[in-house]
Amino acid sequence: MDRILFNSRDPQHKTPFGTVRTGDCCVLRLLTPHVSGATGVTLMLEDCDEQPLRELPFVPESEDADVRWWRCEFSLPRGLYFYWFRVEKAGGSFRLFRQGEQTNMESGEKWQLSFVPADHTIPDFACGAVMYQIMPDRFWQSGECDLSEKLRPFSVHASHAEQPCYTADAGGNWCGDFYGGNLRGIQEKLPYLRELGVGILYLNPVFMAYSNHRYDTADYKRVDPMLGTEDDFRALCDAAHENGMRVILDGVFSHTGSNSVYFDAKHIFGHGAVSDPASPYREWYHFRHYPDSYDCWWNMPTLPNVEELTPSYVNYIIEDEDSVIAHWLRLGADGYRLDVVDELPDEFVAKLKRRMRAVKPESILLGEVWEDASNKRAYGVSRRYFVDAELDSVMNYPWRKAILAFAKGEDDGTGFGEAVMTIAEHYPPQVLNSVMNLLGSHDTTRLLTELSGVQANSREEKAAVRLTEEQRRLAIERERLAAFLQFTLPGIPSIYYGDEVGMEGFDDPFCRAFYDWENGDEALRAYYRGLSRLRNESEALRRGTVRVLEAGRGRIAFLRETAEQKATVFVNCTDKSWQLPDGYARFGCTMCVDREKNTLLPGGFCVLFSQKSAE
Repeated sequence: MDRILFNSRDPQHKTPFGTVRTGDCCVLRLLTPHVSGATGVTLMLEDCDEQPLRELPFVPESEDADVRWWRCEFSLPRGLYFYWFRVEKAGGSFRLFRQGEQTNMESGEKWQLSFVPADHTIPDFACGAVMYQIMPDRFWQSGECDLSEKLRPFSVHASHAEQPCYTADAGGNWCGDFYGGNLRGIQEKLPYLRELGVGILYLNPVFMAYSNHRYDTADYKRVDPMLGTEDDFRALCDAAHENGMRVILDGVFSHTGSNSVYFDAKHIFGHGAVSDPASPYREWYHFRHYPDSYDCWWNMPTLPNVEELTPSYVNYIIEDEDSVIAHWLRLGADGYRLDVVDELPDEFVAKLKRRMRAVKPESILLGEVWEDASNKRAYGVSRRYFVDAELDSVMNYPWRKAILAFAKGEDDGTGFGEAVMTIAEHYPPQVLNSVMNLLGSHDTTRLLTELSGVQANSREEKAAVRLTEEQRRLAIERERLAAFLQFTLPGIPSIYYGDEVGMEGFDDPFCRAFYDWENGDEALRAYYRGLSRLRNESEALRRGTVRVLEAGRGRIAFLRETAEQKATVFVNCTDKSWQLPDGYARFGCTMCVDREKNTLLPGGFCVLFSQKSAE
């Protein structure tokens, strides 16, 4: 051997795997061949801003005629760190950096290490559960709602089959078209969701707002009239709990709507920051010139930003006895998904989490993050989502990207394997088992359309696209593979309403059509039910660790393991059969498994359980 070896994912080189709990020790072991001339090794630690922090020496641990093992044991305060090595030799030294799973001399990436709170626990219901995301206006309607106080103007589609409006109305207003879906409609469909194996309902905003997406909050303490009443919300939560489901709300706290109780740009409510210069809400907003120039979200004047750490805003949203957070938790909500959490100060998120747990200890806080959340930087600051236990979970867009690339044949599995192990290494284990693994959402192209490979540019082109029979067949085949990976990885597999029946559509607003209850793909729906059963019945798939065994050249294998059960996931996207080890195969793609020879046929995938666990 003539190469210095260190692999942070190998227990020979680093324990524990991944993040380290505060109070525990991290042990690093580095292997140098004698031919390298190494006479000493130093661990070079940097803080989250990659500024020098500490230098810790390795000590010789053991050696033979060819190599020497070096060992360094240490503990650090909670925080995000980066590290590399300085290797001493006669006449000087050289630096050692990361290159994939190996090492690279003189230049390259640094290794990442997080020390996280030892007492960070996450509600057990979230671990490995199946989630279902619903845009409330677009799912199902039961009865009629009182629209006399619905913010105007608005229109209601004559038919649920109509396409969402993708242009402004005659008055220049956007997102004012509704279908009439409501909370009673969701409650009426709970048996369907229970049969689908759902354990968590994630609802896009339900608070009073002008727009159909309701991310422009008008009143945080009121259900939008189109959706029903507070009693309807309480009844939905009660019924969901009776069916073994939890309900998570969308918390939009970085901005409000301009047409709101708080800002009141249209002078409808009477005491908002614009309509009343003495308004108690005026200090929530930053006016560059009162009242017509102000900070707003992504320069959209209908979405004025709030100053989140303004004491009166913190009290209203978090601290008051009947704060927004407390109000909906007491009515039955089981947690929140924080919209654009990277635009909320860490202090605000931490306060919100503490209040949630004080009101309802078994509640969960999930954040919208599009990147690796462990090292996320926003506005020049490294976020402390995990090192301060601010969030229990995040949306896992990195795995979404990796799964879709593999399913579409854009990656041979190498990128997938690296993405899986990177997130597994960077996220605390309890977060990893509760991470929201999505393939589609209200912000993305519909899963089936994405996997079809069909392209369109303008909104007019996107509105006109309908997949051909061949395009749809290919996309469904890919969706089956993508969903299989989604349901067998750690975390919470999240189904965006309608993806389980093959709904089509490009990005917003085309991904937000009304659920197609009449023409859904029943075979695909049954497939998702099978995936949910497999997951809900397997301790290894719900709670197990993950380790990639093979990833590349069209083949993927990874191990999910608990103390009681092992489940190995195999995917064979090659034109050759794959001889599998002994075990009991379940859930194959049209059972593409030769059971007598335990061979995975070309294009096949399955989960292989040990004989012991299969019994």
